[in-house]
Amino acid sequence: MQTFLEFEKPIAELEGKIEELRHLTNAGDINIADEVAKLQAKVDKLLRQTYAKLTPAQKVQVARHPNRPHCLDYVQGLIEDFTPLAGDRHFAEDRAVIGGLGRFRGRSVVVIGQEKGNDTETRVRHNFGMAKPEGYRKAQRLMDLADRFKLPVVSLVDTAGAFPGVQAEERGQAEAIAKSIERCLRLNVPMVASVIGEGGSGGAIAIATADRVLMLEHAIYSVISPEGCASILWRSSDMAGEAAIALRLISQDLKELGVIDHVVSEPIGGAHRDPAETIRKLGDCIEQSLGEMDGLDGVTLRAKRREKFLEMGQKGLG
Repeated sequence: MQTFLEFEKPIAELEGKIEELRHLTNAGDINIADEVAKLQAKVDKLLRQTYAKLTPAQKVQVARHPNRPHCLDYVQGLIEDFTPLAGDRHFAEDRAVIGGLGRFRGRSVVVIGQEKGNDTETRVRHNFGMAKPEGYRKAQRLMDLADRFKLPVVSLVDTAGAFPGVQAEERGQAEAIAKSIERCLRLNVPMVASVIGEGGSGGAIAIATADRVLMLEHAIYSVISPEGCASILWRSSDMAGEAAIALRLISQDLKELGVIDHVVSEPIGGAHRDPAETIRKLGDCIEQSLGEMDGLDGVTLRAKRREKFLEMGQKGLG
């Protein structure tokens, strides 16, 4: 069942009329098929117009859409013979982080991603995609495995942020994230990260410090959520819309700033309207990015990755 966002109400009304017509039979001079076609054309036009001028706050809504494809959808659509690996070998298994081995379009790869879940049961099971320290230590273990067997790393970023609970702090959340970022930088194999929904704070950067960072057109990527930023700066989450603008968290701004390398276009109306096409497009970009790094040795990869992130800092200070 399609879920409509607040700004999609005019589209929802038209699509409701289309559904009503489809349940009718032709009567008199009215040709149901023709009427449906006319309304569908209006829907398509309205979708294009609406999604061509989304505000940052509206993009936040799209990035969080409940029907948007999540990590496991991409794994299922892109990775053959996926073998999940569990546990950090220190404390426990963290279901917010999905990781394992598989084949991506003929290449053996290590996959690391954050899974939010798609209904109440799976969201609770995966802790809404918010990883604890053991999740980031599992990611480090998988990167060690990738280095040992010379396998590229593909990461899928989709989290509001790392889990902020007391238990996570007691087990060293900040240290686990920092070590995960460090491990990304020390990889001797290619790494391609893709922001598929929300890329929130250090929880996202922990598995996104990559040679190539891709981002879906209507995804978001920032140091803090708009609501969190508004609560700190204005003492009110009602200012989240203004915070979303100030944070410059949309893909087009981040590409201009050099934080990401490529924006992957989404189907008209967002990834949730055509998940299969979105997954295919992202797969094409991942394949191209990995191909660009074929033949590069570990020393070269590490040096280029280091320079890439140092340059971001230098631009920011400038």
